[in-house]
Amino acid sequence: MATKSFFTKDEISSSNPIFSRIRTTIETAFYGNNVVKVDSPKEAYKLAKNSPGTIVTNINVYKPELLALDEGTKILIFNDGAITGRYAAGRRIIGEPGVDENKYAEIIREAVYNTRYKKMYHAISFTGLHEDFIVKNHLLIPEGHENILYNWLLNFQPLTVDFIKIYENSRVLNEGDIYIFSDPDWKHPDFPLGLSFFDPQHNCAAILGMRYFGEFKKGTLTLGWGTANRNGYASCHGGLKKYTLKNNETFVAAFFGLSGSGKSTLTHAKHNGKYDITVLHDDAFIISMSDGSTISLEPSYFDKTSDYPANSEDNKYLLTIQNCGATLDEEGRVIPVTEDIRNGNGRAIKSKLWSPNRVYKVEEPINAIFWLMKDPVLPPIVKITDPVLASTLGATLATKRTSAEKLAEGIDPEALVFEPYANPFRTYPLSDDYYSFKKLFEKGVECYILNTGHFMDKKITKEITLSVIESVVEGRAEFKEWANNIEIMDIEEFIPDMTNKEYVNNFIGSMKKRLEFIKSRETERGGIDKLPLECSESIEEIINVCKNNKKDILEG
Repeated sequence: MATKSFFTKDEISSSNPIFSRIRTTIETAFYGNNVVKVDSPKEAYKLAKNSPGTIVTNINVYKPELLALDEGTKILIFNDGAITGRYAAGRRIIGEPGVDENKYAEIIREAVYNTRYKKMYHAISFTGLHEDFIVKNHLLIPEGHENILYNWLLNFQPLTVDFIKIYENSRVLNEGDIYIFSDPDWKHPDFPLGLSFFDPQHNCAAILGMRYFGEFKKGTLTLGWGTANRNGYASCHGGLKKYTLKNNETFVAAFFGLSGSGKSTLTHAKHNGKYDITVLHDDAFIISMSDGSTISLEPSYFDKTSDYPANSEDNKYLLTIQNCGATLDEEGRVIPVTEDIRNGNGRAIKSKLWSPNRVYKVEEPINAIFWLMKDPVLPPIVKITDPVLASTLGATLATKRTSAEKLAEGIDPEALVFEPYANPFRTYPLSDDYYSFKKLFEKGVECYILNTGHFMDKKITKEITLSVIESVVEGRAEFKEWANNIEIMDIEEFIPDMTNKEYVNNFIGSMKKRLEFIKSRETERGGIDKLPLECSESIEEIINVCKNNKKDILEG
């Protein structure tokens, strides 16, 4: 599946659903005489290296010839100012209540006009790394922001000879290429921290007044995921890997969670060499609803640097670093200062070589989905046996905010929040995801919840999490009925006590919060994310069982 870049004269009309007022405004900007095309990461590297404020380290990029880069390419550091995370409050999406297309078309026209005296760079890349799904992306960004340009070309797939052939061999969709217009220097009194505007049905966006690279990465993925959703795929913000066991049986597992939940750690975990592990990706992929196969959307990794000190072996695969310090080592070389010493949410782009067994498509159908949560009433692992409840709990995935986001004033970073399917970048109705995942569970995909935070006041370590995953993968996990369609595993010191009134109250409270969240979807965003009645009914059933159990305790 590929997008369309060119049109016949008969196709260029107001009746063609690919075109819209905002898409035409944005695409037109790419053809100005102030636009310079940047065709490769090699060219983008030279621009970024010489961009004011760039720190050129004394560390060479590992095997640059395999990454479309020149020998001698150095790891670059570039730092933003006050904001070092995504700003969700600045997102506007056509189709949501209060989003006036004419108003934003005017804002974007003015933003485009005000770049006429700037040199603008036009870069092209692909989202989707297989001929079954490959989308062409276009980014327009002003001179002075070459590091964003370079990072974008490293994060997504540049137009190499091999991938151009894959794209040309792919079946063409009735979808236009993705076009993103940006101006990080843009200012507007109504959007003091910037605006990221999306017209998802027409594959275009404007990212204005924002410098953090994560806005560009997730903005591009937002449109790629939307395209996948319209064309027979479940869009996934998570990681996926394939385990090959000693008997050559395989187990394909996906981990869904927000930044800081452990999805990257679990996706890349090597399990002490017990299995032959193949990694698809740790952040963005899609699942075919027809055969359960999966496709990666990006070649590289955008990873937090907080867990990787200066002497970490993983730093060997760094390409660029954002929002980290720099210092001199004992040899006088400029090297990065990681571990979030400068600020929270230090980031780096790592090359595809970080995973020794990396693939872009897993043909074997997915076996299990793990929802990663940080809900203190949940034990380390829970198995869900009913497709309705399994998808509902994914729609009420509980977690806490992290430094990857710039929170609006008044938002409590410690509060338990719900992020459906761990994907805050959805531009289509939430029910689309609900029915997609429900269908997968109906087809036999197993569902588990992993609590990667604390069970009550006891920390669940990474070792415990990996151990329970291994028991599932090897088929030796033993679960027992706990509540309606919920099973748990006996793990010493992590066994829920349903005879403990305080614990039962906390558990009921957590389920009630999920129920409140489901009901809130009926009105928020104009009801776009309304879920079917069976979702609330599945949670209410659990609450009623717990209440009856509590009553029995009190009477006993």
